[in-house]
Amino acid sequence: MKVKIIAEAGVNHNGSIETAKKLIDAAARAGADYVKFQTFNAEKLVDKFTRKAKYQEKNTGKGSQYEMLKNLELTNQEYLELCRYCNLKNIKFLSTAFDVDSLTFLVNDIGIDLIKIPSGEITNYFLLTKIALFNLPTVMSTGMSTLAEIERTLNFLIRNGLEKKNLILLQCTTAYPTPMEEVNLRAMLTLAKKFDVSVGYSDHTNGIEVSVASVAMGACLVEKHFTLDNNMEGPDHKASLNPSELVQLVSSIRNVELALGSTEKKITPTEKENQLIARKSLFYISNLKKGDELILDYFEAKRPGTGINPLELESILGKTLLKDISKGDLVNNSDYA
Repeated sequence: MKVKIIAEAGVNHNGSIETAKKLIDAAARAGADYVKFQTFNAEKLVDKFTRKAKYQEKNTGKGSQYEMLKNLELTNQEYLELCRYCNLKNIKFLSTAFDVDSLTFLVNDIGIDLIKIPSGEITNYFLLTKIALFNLPTVMSTGMSTLAEIERTLNFLIRNGLEKKNLILLQCTTAYPTPMEEVNLRAMLTLAKKFDVSVGYSDHTNGIEVSVASVAMGACLVEKHFTLDNNMEGPDHKASLNPSELVQLVSSIRNVELALGSTEKKITPTEKENQLIARKSLFYISNLKKGDELILDYFEAKRPGTGINPLELESILGKTLLKDISKGDLVNNSDYA
């Protein structure tokens, strides 16, 4: 199955619908399957006195999360316009909901075909209950979570109506950017084994190599933040890919998909052509007479592989030549009996 690539625009539009459209353009040019935003109401998402995370303070200065997020909101009408724009650009629109009203709008009015549960919402009773009732294909990031917490949320979702077959768990580290020593990519395999579900990777590292590695390890979905310019003001631009890096990410993932192939070990069509050139055949290294008995010292193995396989040599030794042989002749079955 083709790996789904989600180009995470998030709030990198900085509250501007025109910037959001440019992000859609970049994601579509790169060949991503989805471009994803974040739909929220700042009043419902965060208390007005909640401080920013350290990386947010570093990128946007001190202040409250509320003030920052309020400036990053888009209206429902703007999301509808962005969805229509995505249709024109032949890329799927997606957005992460952070409250029940936003989720209901995205499902009923926008018609999203995939629900994303971000790492911070893995304990949100109200949102999880609504997600389970919709029972759409659902992707859940697992940053900041233990296996026990993931299991509790997974069981909660299933108990409230989400079919397990509709769930994909994403290995994720909630750090922007994520240090390489904290990626713990093998945990993705643990999620697959313990919960018997499809898995993927939500990438907050710098660069593209970890996303590409996750595909080689079996990820069926990869999510990666991107921006138009890493120097733009805002909380997530610094830990995002630029447009050219996004192109490289999509291309690399598609190449890895092709390279993974199947579990069958077989000779490929190209190898068939090269096999005759690269393999070796038996050749005579002496002038020989009719009636001579063939011994090991009369042979060598050289390219091309158009003659007798050298591994058949033991079945030839001790046989008698039926004709004279010149040094350098290719060995043929008709030479001896």
